[in-house]
Amino acid sequence: MAENRFNCSVFTFQTQLITMKFATTSARYITWAVLLAAGTLACQKDDNTTPAPDVSLATTSLGTVLTGDGGKTLYVFSPDVDGNSACSGQCKTNWPVFFKETLTVGNGLKASDFTTITRADGDKQTAYKGWPLYYFANDAQAGDVKGENVNERWFVAKPNYTILIAAGQLKGLDGKNYTSDYKEATGNTLYFTDSTGRTLYAFAPDKKNNNTYTKADLSNNATWPLFEASLTEIPSTLNKADFNVIDVFGRKQLTYKGWPLYYFGSDQNQRGSTKGVSVPRPGVWPIVYKTTPEAPLN
Repeated sequence: MAENRFNCSVFTFQTQLITMKFATTSARYITWAVLLAAGTLACQKDDNTTPAPDVSLATTSLGTVLTGDGGKTLYVFSPDVDGNSACSGQCKTNWPVFFKETLTVGNGLKASDFTTITRADGDKQTAYKGWPLYYFANDAQAGDVKGENVNERWFVAKPNYTILIAAGQLKGLDGKNYTSDYKEATGNTLYFTDSTGRTLYAFAPDKKNNNTYTKADLSNNATWPLFEASLTEIPSTLNKADFNVIDVFGRKQLTYKGWPLYYFGSDQNQRGSTKGVSVPRPGVWPIVYKTTPEAPLN
């Protein structure tokens, strides 16, 4: 751009000199005046070129995704559900972090959805809706989405997920660690969250597309709030046909395989919190994942 401005200045200066030289001949004067105007307009156009935003939306085989430099696809990592990056060492080599100090966003994106985290290694990383963002080293060109579902933990970043998949240790309100079979033990479990990393639960006594917990006056909704959402985007490993929306006393609640979905109030909107798994005892309010069986009809 600096070279363009220099050339524009030289063009304007030389044109002005030539205009003065031929000012005695009206036809030539008019000709060079037109050239001067055209050159000036061209320079203004070059100088006003708007740089591409740091993050944009692009259409791929997986739908609309977030992209960074060169149109490369951006990804989120399930173990980052708490908002911190769990990708280091060789993982970081395979999945380079995305970071911009002063971020600009394209159409369809909100700057307020982006934040900056400081990683354990001291590097900074840009996050979207609390999920740290990465590239995939094997994506060779814009539009590639080869990182989708790698190890069942990597997913393209999208602007309108309803459901995302988290991976982490289940820890109940009782402070104990649990595995996916609700035994006291350590180990990572895959489970559904909303787009901001809040854990979703089912209620064991519920029936297929039938909420048996929520009272008509919604007086207990603060304890186990309904997951009030309509289905937009989900990870490609999930089936949209498994989701439905039911009416619960005038509220809309999303279901999965017939199970009405809830938040737990005592998770206090905290990303990755799974306190509900031990209330009132393990198994009554289980987490939900694609291995969850169909809800019973009655």
